[in-house]
Amino acid sequence: MASKVMVAMSGGVDSSVAAALLAEAGHEVIGVTMKLWGGASDTGCCSVSDVDDARRVCDHLGIEHHVFNFGEEFNEKVVAPYVAHHKAGFTPNPCVDCNRHIKFDRLLKRADALGFDAVATGHHARIVRVAGGLRSAEGTAGAGFVTMPRLARGVDAAKDQSYVLWMLSETQLERLLLPVGEMNKQQVREVAERLGIRTAQKPDSQDVCFITKSQGRRRFLESRMEATPGQVVTKDGAEVGSVPGVEFVTIGQRRWLGLEGGGEPMFALDVDIAEAKVVVGSHNDRLVEAQPITAVEWVGEPVGEAVDELIDEPVERSLSVQCRSHGQVSEGRVVCDEVGNNYILWNEPQPRVAPGQSIVFYEGDIVVGGATASRSKKQTAGNIAAIGVAQ
Repeated sequence: MASKVMVAMSGGVDSSVAAALLAEAGHEVIGVTMKLWGGASDTGCCSVSDVDDARRVCDHLGIEHHVFNFGEEFNEKVVAPYVAHHKAGFTPNPCVDCNRHIKFDRLLKRADALGFDAVATGHHARIVRVAGGLRSAEGTAGAGFVTMPRLARGVDAAKDQSYVLWMLSETQLERLLLPVGEMNKQQVREVAERLGIRTAQKPDSQDVCFITKSQGRRRFLESRMEATPGQVVTKDGAEVGSVPGVEFVTIGQRRWLGLEGGGEPMFALDVDIAEAKVVVGSHNDRLVEAQPITAVEWVGEPVGEAVDELIDEPVERSLSVQCRSHGQVSEGRVVCDEVGNNYILWNEPQPRVAPGQSIVFYEGDIVVGGATASRSKKQTAGNIAAIGVAQ
C-alpha cells in the first residue's frame, strides 16, 4: 500500500537510491537533508556540496527536497557531549548519539507533525518481523499471533550499519523503512547507474562529520577544552612516556603514547583523568573475562541472567556481541550481580572496551539490545571475583 514517506538524504548514493526505490514503488516521497553542523566538514554528509547533491537527486527523481536545520539540537545532543565525555575520560559514539537524538527522534517528530506515515534512510540494515506470542483480538473471544519489528544486519556484511542503530525501539522500527538493507553496495551503485543518479559513484563518508580529515580529533578537542598533560606508566607504576593530553587517549590505543620504539607493542589499558596518568601494557594485559557495562537497553524481553542463577544453574545461551562499528563479533552472556551491576561475561577473554563505547547484542543477525561500556570499579571487581572471574 502506498504511503507518504520522508526520506533522510545525506547526499550519498545509499539515501539517493532509497528515495528512488520508494518513489518507483509508488509511495509519495519527499527528500529531506538535515543541516546539522555549521563548521567545516569534509567527510561526506554535512558539507554544502552534500546538500546540493541531495537537492539535485531529488530534482532528477521529480520529488520535493527540503532542508531542516537541526544545528542547535545537534550541538546540544552530540557535539557538546562528545567534548564533555572526552574531558571525563570516556570515548563516545557521536554517530550513535546523532541517530538516537536527531535522526530518529527530532526527525521522526517533525515527520509526525507534517503528517508522514514513515521515515526512510539509506542505512545498510534490515527490519524483520519476529513472533511475539498471542494477543486477544479486539471484539472477539479468540486470540491471534502477533509479530514485532526487529533490527537486523544488512545483507552486505562489509557495509552493515546495525551497530549505530541499535537503540531503535519497536515503536521507531514500526515507522522506519530501510530500502537498501537487502542489497549489497555494488547493487546499490548499479541501481543508481540505471536510474542516472548523479551520486552513483560517490565515495562513502567514513568519519565523524564535524571532525575534518585535516584537523583530526585531537585538534578539534583542543579547540574546545583545556588538555591535561600526563604521564604514561606501566601497571607497576614505572614512567615510560608522556602525552600532551590524557583526555585524547582511549583504551586500546597504541599510537601517540610517547613510548620508545622497539620491544613488545604496548597499549593503553586505562586512563586516569584525576591522576593525569595513562596505564599501558601488553596485548595480553588488555584481555578480561568480564566487561562492565551500564545503561543496558533491550528490544523486547531482556536476555540477561542474574549471577546467582549462573552459579546454581549454568546458562548455555550466549549472545553475539559487537563492540565497534565494524569490529569483531565475540560471544558472551549479559549478567547482573547481586548489587545491580551489569557485565558481559565473555566465553573467551576479550580486549577491554573503552568506557563510553556502545556494545551491541545480537542473536544471529538480529539486534536484541545494547549497552555502554563502563569503567571498572573496585567495588564491582570484588563482586565479579566472587564468581571466579578475573578482572
